[in-house]
Amino acid sequence: MLKLNIKSETSPLKAVVLGTATSNGGTPEYKDAYDPKSAEHIKAGTYPLEEDMVKEMDAVAAVFEKYDVKVFRPKIIKNYNQIFTRDIAFVIDDKFVKANILPDRDEEIEAINHVLSQIDPDKILTMPESAHIEGGDVMPYKDYILVGTYKGEDYKDFITARTNMKGVNALQELFPNRKVVSFSLKKSNTVARDNALHLDCCFQPVGKDKAIIYKGGFLIEEEYNWLVDLFGKDNIFEITRDEMYNMNSNIFSISEEVVISEKNFTRLNTWLREQGITVEEVPYAEISKQEGLLRCSTLPLIRE
Repeated sequence: MLKLNIKSETSPLKAVVLGTATSNGGTPEYKDAYDPKSAEHIKAGTYPLEEDMVKEMDAVAAVFEKYDVKVFRPKIIKNYNQIFTRDIAFVIDDKFVKANILPDRDEEIEAINHVLSQIDPDKILTMPESAHIEGGDVMPYKDYILVGTYKGEDYKDFITARTNMKGVNALQELFPNRKVVSFSLKKSNTVARDNALHLDCCFQPVGKDKAIIYKGGFLIEEEYNWLVDLFGKDNIFEITRDEMYNMNSNIFSISEEVVISEKNFTRLNTWLREQGITVEEVPYAEISKQEGLLRCSTLPLIRE
């Protein structure tokens, strides 16, 4: 049996589910795009090719092997996009929480049944049907669970709004010993540079006490300021609108000392190394065209 344990984003990683780009279904129709960045690349004819994305994910798998991380992969569903495992579920403490995701992505959770079968059934939780939540919006940090959300009355009009306040409240009920803090994120169905699809698209803790953040991803300045106060201004790496678009805040921590980052994130990777963090660089620019990067395509199960 797998003894789940996720207390934070940066504790040493022991086991993870890494998505797969194999048989991902090719380029979708423009009308079927889930996010504005994918739509942008579909329209431009630059949507990523399966063979390129498979190579990118293989590079990440090689880094995990280097650090002796146990890696699970989803069962292949033919012609189906299974890259972003963070969307379908998340682990907090010793609980595996199934996310309420877009309805036509339900098969993705079934593709990791071989993982779920190794988890105590009492530790597997399902959110109430009306409580929308995706793993990219959920971030454990110290005594907190930091959660991205959208509170507007027009929530249902945004395919990019994935976590509602019912989801936030349900999370607090499931984890009463944690303080759940929500952040209203900027949403756009049409302009990728103005869309924070998930919290990890504009913020992520890294190292022992640092954070990467994009101020423009937050709708409410006081909520952004709360995060700045939590980490301290000197411990924060502020990214630009273009860096957010390229997913600079969506790297992945193997530990407080080691991160996996995209090789083209020159400014960020330089800063990380200045903080004493080892940066394992991988190519991930093709996958980023779907408005997701390294954190999005990983579902951590066990950290020390």
